[in-house]
Amino acid sequence: MFDFLNNAPAFWKDLQQIGITYLLTALIGWESEREAHSAGLRTFPLVGIASCGYLMILGAQPNSADQSRVLQGLITGIGFVGGGAILKEGTTVRGTATAASVWNAGVIGASVAMQHYGIAITLALLNLFTLRALLPLKRRLERTADLQSQTEIKATTSKSALPPQS
Repeated sequence: MFDFLNNAPAFWKDLQQIGITYLLTALIGWESEREAHSAGLRTFPLVGIASCGYLMILGAQPNSADQSRVLQGLITGIGFVGGGAILKEGTTVRGTATAASVWNAGVIGASVAMQHYGIAITLALLNLFTLRALLPLKRRLERTADLQSQTEIKATTSKSALPPQS
């Protein structure tokens, strides 16, 4: 029942991997939560540690075929979870960055479980950079698109208000 007590070094290593995954993905979740997205501080760490856990249960020397099947299942399942974050409102689609970040959280967890810490840290940092540093550029592009759309609407409206030319 308490087999982990007999194998304390392995237990602490597992705990460390789950902890690293949790911290890396919680940072992404915190950033998403700050922007009031549908997935945030709770979702990202849970996706990350679940992915990490699924691969960790394969053991220290996993069969590559088993590992491949687990990874395929994770990719599919996390894609489904991320798809729930995507919302379509008229011609506007929102939540794609959140969905991609959820998927990335799963990859971070898998990377840590497979002891590819450099990949996990790089993915977390790039995800944070993309969400935070590129947000002002995204907002500027959206404002420009809105202004162009308003200009086109005004031009169309003013043309239709003119009397027909003979």
